[in-house]
Amino acid sequence: MTNTLWKCEQFRAGQITNQVVFDSEQQASDFVAQMQRMEPDIFWRIEPVDAKLVWN
Repeated sequence: MTNTLWKCEQFRAGQITNQVVFDSEQQASDFVAQMQRMEPDIFWRIEPVDAKLVWN
């Protein structure tokens, strides 16, 4: 397991409305692509995060 996780944040009207964490960038990208097909007007941001910041 790597020390990097990938966090997806959903924004609506400038507010974070949903956060999902994935083990790989590919999983995060696939998830965001699927969500954008379903709701193209909602913005998603993908960013790497250190696993230590998510779990102890």
